Amino acid sequence: MAANVSKRLAASAMQAGQRPAPASVARLSRAAIRARPLHQSASRNAKGAGPKKPIESPGAGHRDVRTSRVAPLGLVVGGGLLASLIALVQHHDDDELEHVKPTRGPVGDDSRDPSLPRFRLADVRQHDGSSAQPWVTFEDKVYDITDWVAAHPGGDVILRAAGGSIEPYWNIFSIHKTAYVREILNQYLIGYIDTEDLVNGRPAAETIEDPFQQDPARDPRLITHTAKPRNAEPPNEELDREFKTPNGLFYVRNHMWVPVVPEEKADEHVLSIELPDGETKSYTLAELKEKFPTHKVTAVLQCSGNRRNDMTRHAGKTNGLQWGVGAISNAVWEGVRLADVLADAGLKVADATSSTQKAAGEQEHPDANALHVQFSGLEAYGSSIPLPKALDPRGDVLLAFGMNGEPLPRDHGFPLRSVVPGTVAARSVKWLSKIVVSDEESPSQWQRRDYKSFGPNEGANPNWDKAVSIQEMPITSAVTGVWVGDCVRKGKVPWMSGSKQTGGIADIAAVERKVGFTAKTEADGPAKDFGLPDCPKETPAEPVALQGYAYSGGGRGVARVDVSLDGGKTWDQAELLDDCAVPGNCFGNKSWAWKRWRYLGKLPAMELPDSSSVNVARAEGECEEERKKRKHCTTLVVKATDDAYNSQPETHSSIYNARGNLATAWHRVRICPRCTNNGEGKGVTWSTGETFGCGFKKEAEATRESMIRSAVLGIVGSGQS
Repeated sequence: MAANVSKRLAASAMQAGQRPAPASVARLSRAAIRARPLHQSASRNAKGAGPKKPIESPGAGHRDVRTSRVAPLGLVVGGGLLASLIALVQHHDDDELEHVKPTRGPVGDDSRDPSLPRFRLADVRQHDGSSAQPWVTFEDKVYDITDWVAAHPGGDVILRAAGGSIEPYWNIFSIHKTAYVREILNQYLIGYIDTEDLVNGRPAAETIEDPFQQDPARDPRLITHTAKPRNAEPPNEELDREFKTPNGLFYVRNHMWVPVVPEEKADEHVLSIELPDGETKSYTLAELKEKFPTHKVTAVLQCSGNRRNDMTRHAGKTNGLQWGVGAISNAVWEGVRLADVLADAGLKVADATSSTQKAAGEQEHPDANALHVQFSGLEAYGSSIPLPKALDPRGDVLLAFGMNGEPLPRDHGFPLRSVVPGTVAARSVKWLSKIVVSDEESPSQWQRRDYKSFGPNEGANPNWDKAVSIQEMPITSAVTGVWVGDCVRKGKVPWMSGSKQTGGIADIAAVERKVGFTAKTEADGPAKDFGLPDCPKETPAEPVALQGYAYSGGGRGVARVDVSLDGGKTWDQAELLDDCAVPGNCFGNKSWAWKRWRYLGKLPAMELPDSSSVNVARAEGECEEERKKRKHCTTLVVKATDDAYNSQPETHSSIYNARGNLATAWHRVRICPRCTNNGEGKGVTWSTGETFGCGFKKEAEATRESMIRSAVLGIVGSGQS
């Protein structure tokens, strides 16, 4: 019977968006998790796990179900703690199980499900963080979270809630305050709080310490996707204003709170290195600085979810933070080479470039091509890269302690982080505390599940073991600014003719800085503004200025950026800025930095809408999206090609994946002319905004809810990128 229950649980969990974890993760889970009584609710939501009817087994006042169970997404904390983790429960003898004899309901006027037991809060407190069976409460219900907490990367935080209410933590990690998360939590329901401990149907409120209260202050210009943990990107008008992204505007990708390392104790920070033979050597930060030569590398860090909102808008729903074009930044990193430190620690491997076809007995040292470097941070994040990347003398992998001439900011890894140029930023682990050279990849969620990509047909429940982990990044590019008409003619584009004017630029600076929300501008005025006598019937061939960035991973340089002003019918080439000609800008053995580009051209003439077409559309009840399609607009397109002649795919539908990773299709920005009266006369204004933030033309609340649901489905597990 247990086997059948297990099958039904697994099937239901997969329908809800879960899949079993990689074997290595499961092995770790089994070693850490003890079996427990599993009390099944008589009522489940449609997607809940478990049978519809209670399963009785021998015992007084409780039901035991000892079976393998699929655990759902993390529930308590944000960031990587939302990563979907799977824990398989081992079979144990009855004498290993902790039993609590609950009060059986109903009691008095208690009308709650009588098939479930009642627990006194004193019983719940026995299942605190030190218990082998931690429980939490939510509202008047009790949940046993044993199945997954031991394997969870934020288990220490979850255990803070054990023995009490989870609600105060949800008040801090507000991303979890959704009906969807409560549905997941219901899979762990084991009973109700006894009415003796309830006041007006609820237990007394609890307060907890906010683990984010010591996070650093952030630049207010950053566009915040989630506040706790902080995930934010710079606004477009700041993103590539400079070749080296200012430290305060470098995009922020955190999974938990920022670890606290006092500045005065930074040099005492310890990095331990474990070799394949089990030998371990430790270095303080001061020793790293004193013992090894210091190197600089100019390198981009880019999230695998950069431009994810583009894939969502143009291909389909994606699960993850809806990054705009700003989950990428460029900096000069300073530190010591990882290869030098590994050699000093005693690592001996066969030359990574030598033949790997030798018999096992002929090779004196392990094959470097079969090993991985696992990185672990102070906040429990983990990731890895192939060892040959770390040892490559031209690979420029650093253990970095400096950024743009300053010590690492706290948000970016103070006091020590790995920097792996040309590779997805998820491998550049912050707050680095441990390195392990192993014959397998990091067993972390972020290595085995989150940072992978699949075919467009594979859906939300792919075979994670089948896909390789993302390492080198593909070619991408984006438009970050658009100027049209008088803005260009009057030299108000910042980079034209050395002009430093910025006022009046018709670009994303006019858009309200809220993710997923484009404020209505004068160009979206009422119908009476259309068809005024002084409005022309079509626009002239207006001048247009565009700017943006292009980048390719693996050290491949950007060879060309193509620009189209008519949706891809005709093409021209942008000017590539030679930022590396400036002394002090570029360091490293390959092209690890981004390439900024600029373009000047002329838009095609476009017919303007008139008041009759607008009024007829409204009279016929045409929806907003249909009305917008009637506008006479054009689409600006940009695509890049690297020096290996790799180019961006044309559409996001061709590379669609439910995780929204590697959204690198041509970047498109739709702009539309409108004739309005600004109070000083009639004229043509231009409407855009799709280059700013996530670019959704939706109400802010609807977009925020979509982002929260996406986060719960998997990101915020989505890595360190």
